[in-house]
Amino acid sequence: MTSVALALPLADEQRLVAEAGRHGHRVVARCSGADDLAAQLETARPELAVAAAVPQYLSSRVVAACDAIGVRLLVVAGSAQERRFAATLGVVDPVEAPFEWAARRTPAAVPTAQPAEAARVAATARIDEVDEQTRVRPARVPAPPAAPVLPPAVEQLPRRGAIVAVWGPDGAPGRTSMAIALAAELAQGAALVALADADTHAAAIAPALGLLDEAPGFAAACRLAGSGALDRAQFDRIAQPHRTGRGGIRVLTGLGRASRWPELTADRIAGVLAAARDWADVTVIDVAASFEQDEELMTDLNAPRRNAATIEVLRSADRVVAVGAADPIGLSRFLRAHAELAELVEPDRVLTVINKVRSSAIGLNAAAQVRQTLARFGGIEDPILVPWDPAAFDAALLSGRPLQDAAPRSAARAPIREVAAQLGVTVRYAGAQSWGHDRQPRRARTGGRSPAPTP
Repeated sequence: MTSVALALPLADEQRLVAEAGRHGHRVVARCSGADDLAAQLETARPELAVAAAVPQYLSSRVVAACDAIGVRLLVVAGSAQERRFAATLGVVDPVEAPFEWAARRTPAAVPTAQPAEAARVAATARIDEVDEQTRVRPARVPAPPAAPVLPPAVEQLPRRGAIVAVWGPDGAPGRTSMAIALAAELAQGAALVALADADTHAAAIAPALGLLDEAPGFAAACRLAGSGALDRAQFDRIAQPHRTGRGGIRVLTGLGRASRWPELTADRIAGVLAAARDWADVTVIDVAASFEQDEELMTDLNAPRRNAATIEVLRSADRVVAVGAADPIGLSRFLRAHAELAELVEPDRVLTVINKVRSSAIGLNAAAQVRQTLARFGGIEDPILVPWDPAAFDAALLSGRPLQDAAPRSAARAPIREVAAQLGVTVRYAGAQSWGHDRQPRRARTGGRSPAPTP
């Protein structure tokens, strides 16, 4: 059985790993990049290394390491540009992509080592010299297309307004900025959108939008819900309007002092969420990172819990937007916290958004590396990646406006709009309700503008 190290795009890697055992191969290392592969060659000592002919997965360090310890190197190239890149590293005959494992018996034995230049050419040209039992050869059969993601049935979705929770681990991944930008994008349709701050550790929506928070709107809503007096009229009274683009959002500001967290009990939060469904079409709620329940072991069981607000919102929300930061620390924190989140929230309700994607913190092809890391270590497929645009977010913070108003051409807007589209919006107009992508009232035939949203 041949031991193999892989440094390939995620789709190719998963396909080869699934089929390796049937053809007598054993994958001993799955590498996310060239540096990772070079390090694994020293520790795992595979007999064969398979790498894609792109800078992310192949480098002169990899070629030198293979020559030094006698590892056969198979380079896979799918275009003329990739073949030219391989040639600059001394690999003159790469294998064309895509390829597959295929069994074949050859009588020739394989030497344990070759001269450096011969190893570069022979190892990449003929994989049938690697093992007398098996070889790798190209296959031009394309992978089957992914099944389309269909929207859930309408009857399975809530009949009233939707609750969207925005959560993320510790370390400032951008929860508040994402919640504000997402609410502003949702408000561009004919929907009444509310934005609430339920962070019991460090509320930030009010200062981010330049709003007064001496009388926290969300805490007031909790008190009214506790007495059974929370209705649409009370929501309109305590919520602060904030104009954005063609629409507007109603903001329930958070706690100005964190010491007031006992006001946000689980029962009150549940009452606010139930009433909010009858008030707004969509309510976006920014919650704290912590949802641990260990505090119950150290305090009176009848006392309020500081993380009760986060736990109740996550349990009750129709969708949870999980926000992580695209750097080694942020991804590590996100993956650990995401595993705990899965114990509280069903995976099909969670939409993963990775913020602050940049090559300066991740390396070459940052987006591909982030996707591969999430899929490999967290089983997270199809995350939405938001590029890091500090100038745009700073402009939004400085002006106290959502991103779309402060920097409408920011590269981060398109992914945030995609988040809004995947979440869907419950829209009310002409006495009807529906769940789907943003729907606009039909314009008059005179070409006039659509009427303003009705609060």
